[in-house]
Amino acid sequence: MAQPHPAVLMFVSQRHVERQVLEHLWERGYDDITIAQGRVAARLGERGSRLTELAEAAQVTKQTAGYLVDQLERAGYVERRPDPTDARARLVCLSDRGRAVQREARTVERRIAREWSAHLGAERYDELRTMLAELREITDPWWDGPAGRATEASAPQ
Repeated sequence: MAQPHPAVLMFVSQRHVERQVLEHLWERGYDDITIAQGRVAARLGERGSRLTELAEAAQVTKQTAGYLVDQLERAGYVERRPDPTDARARLVCLSDRGRAVQREARTVERRIAREWSAHLGAERYDELRTMLAELREITDPWWDGPAGRATEASAPQ
């Protein structure tokens, strides 16, 4: 192929953002978090998620998700709480430390969004965001819509 598939190009961009976020976190003392842990933590819902939901959304086995959540819990990034809708179930929720890391990650995401907007031009960047959001409607089975569990990176500020 002369040109990579658009999905490959999106993956390259996603990997760039992921690496920038991780390096930023490491520089700020959160050096005990890994890419694998971050990928699972990034899929946590606002009110928490069940382990089976996390595994499915991260496309890993329940055992792998459990292992990564155990590591995140030991490091203080998440905590397990009773699920108010099912007394037998537990929710994995961000802890205060996890929310602090999330705020740091959002800072990097906003910086990168500004960089991309400057590189592409504001209008083209907005078009890219719009098109990717439209593609999400048919590509992201775990997204519950604008008011759902998933969160989007902030627009450039």
